[in-house]
Amino acid sequence: MGITAITEVQGLDFDATENQQMIADMIRRYGEEHIRPVVMKYDESQEFPIEIFRDLGEMGLLGILVPETYGGSGFGYLEYVTAIVEISRICGSIGLSLAAHNSLCTNHILKFGNEDQKRQYLPLLASGEWIGAWGLTEANTGSDAGNMRTTAVKDGDYYVLNGAKNFITHGKSGKVAVVIARTGEARQSNNATAFIIEKGTPGFSPGKKENKLGMRASETTELIFEDCRVHKSQMLGQEGEGFRQAMKILDGGRISIAALSLGIAKGAYEASLKYALEREQFDQPIFEFQAISFRLADMATRIQASELLIHRAATMINQGQEVTQASAMAKLYASETAVWVSGEAVQIHGGYGFIKDFPVEKYFRDAKLCTIGEGTSEIQRLVIARRMMR
Repeated sequence: MGITAITEVQGLDFDATENQQMIADMIRRYGEEHIRPVVMKYDESQEFPIEIFRDLGEMGLLGILVPETYGGSGFGYLEYVTAIVEISRICGSIGLSLAAHNSLCTNHILKFGNEDQKRQYLPLLASGEWIGAWGLTEANTGSDAGNMRTTAVKDGDYYVLNGAKNFITHGKSGKVAVVIARTGEARQSNNATAFIIEKGTPGFSPGKKENKLGMRASETTELIFEDCRVHKSQMLGQEGEGFRQAMKILDGGRISIAALSLGIAKGAYEASLKYALEREQFDQPIFEFQAISFRLADMATRIQASELLIHRAATMINQGQEVTQASAMAKLYASETAVWVSGEAVQIHGGYGFIKDFPVEKYFRDAKLCTIGEGTSEIQRLVIARRMMR
């Protein structure tokens, strides 16, 4: 009835490959030495950790899905999921930025760019020399993207863009953005087109930087367009294809957010298990109390269920299968699991869960974005239900 069973996915194997293990080990070593000590510094200052991203670029993590021909690592989605999970176990903000750079901007150019565009931009993005942004959402048209107000009007060999995008990851620090603008009438089919726009293009500028509850080191700003002239050579694909391209990109992006959610949930669970084994009340570790051990058992079970859904979606996209429903399921379940697990983690820590000296309050704040970004839980349920009707 519209739901692909796990048995229908060929070659589904949950043992980590040599590449996955290599990536996980590399990130754990780097993360413990260079990320964990500065997590709260960047969270409190809301500074985008550009130097860390330069390092991630050198490690091959900013072009995971990009073929080696264009300077990338040439891996698939299982390796990509591994990287996002391992980074997010330590810092959700960095995990989010890593996901946005790879799955949105870079992947859009990889999937829909022509050969010249790929050779021009992918090596810069894969190396970390340039950070990428992606602009679809607007202040009044989040899920209602077909009614976007940012327009691109053709003028000879150029398109003139006017309007604004908001909630854009790397809107200020990004050197290049893929932007979807309306080239037809509102609510008509095929009314949007995607463009590659470089920082410094006249009429293109970052706007307000958001002051957020969580994911505070992952920069989020507006993008402003004021008579911004973009040459037709910067168009991705053909005029009118932008919305369909964006939906394909979001299929993979939802796997990214699911992996981000899984990493946050794992980080919160691991911190809670450690605390429960060390914290004593009534002369015994609090893990010995059924109320605590049962919470941890439920946390571990939901985390493993999330992992199964994510690996299923990643395997399917690697095989070139339709993943709209699978990625929506993975994103829905994993993101809501991250919120629930991080809430339980705060409860297990008691008063210390409310203190910034302990890591779970940050997991709690970061997790909520996962149920909102790249389609709310309500939108995921809508996507799943519509696929069930087919």
